[in-house]
Amino acid sequence: MNARGSLFQAFVLHRRDYGNTSLLVEVFAAGRGRFPAIAKGARRARHPTSALLQPFQPLWLDAIGRGEILTLTRVEAAGPAIGLLGRPLLCGFYLNELLVRLLGRDDPHDPLFAFYHAALTGLASDEDLESLLRQFEIRLLDELGYAIALDVEADCDRPVVPDGAYVLVPGQGMLQAQADDRAERISGTTLLALAQGDRLAPHQLREARALLRRLLEPHLGGRPLKSRELFRRFAVASPPISGTGSAPCASRDSTHVEITNRSYES
Repeated sequence: MNARGSLFQAFVLHRRDYGNTSLLVEVFAAGRGRFPAIAKGARRARHPTSALLQPFQPLWLDAIGRGEILTLTRVEAAGPAIGLLGRPLLCGFYLNELLVRLLGRDDPHDPLFAFYHAALTGLASDEDLESLLRQFEIRLLDELGYAIALDVEADCDRPVVPDGAYVLVPGQGMLQAQADDRAERISGTTLLALAQGDRLAPHQLREARALLRRLLEPHLGGRPLKSRELFRRFAVASPPISGTGSAPCASRDSTHVEITNRSYES
């Protein structure tokens, strides 16, 4: 990771008002992981820090403190803000919420930090949003030690075959589907595409989304994700383009509802 004196690279995952003039921000930082910090006076009129302490803005930060919540002492832009609008913005909120919900405090994940930065850049280009989300989910589960093998059967290490059908067995992994299995099936082609980081074909999107949701749910504590509600609201206001199915991030259309970073503040 790049260094700049005592400063460290970071992104704000979430922010909310704190006291009369300050902000409480949830930070994801290189070399430090996730931690909360106070930006004193950041809500005062014309305070330059407030404009920088936004999601998707690459930052240089410095912070002090010995308790759980640090105090930011320096905030600088580390580059232009990553511009996200419409569905890409919702996808960015989703990535942030996953990190807030699943990352432990003060546990560095530098490879994941770099992958997150690259994912935001991919969202900004509006290219294959669904495939990008699935790859981020897989990378996050891997970083946290919750990943399963997607290209081999869990009970025998036999390679997954493209024309096979498989089911997810909790606590084990992917097994070849049997005639009496009631669990939702996923094709071998979809599993192999996910394992290899390939672009998902339209018919694979629903299978991949359902599988990753099942893999993530046990680690989310039973509380619904706010970003999924935003997806639903956006889908009602902006129906998917013909041929994209029900994929929440499949369309480029962002004109029907206004969604900004403030939509996700609390």
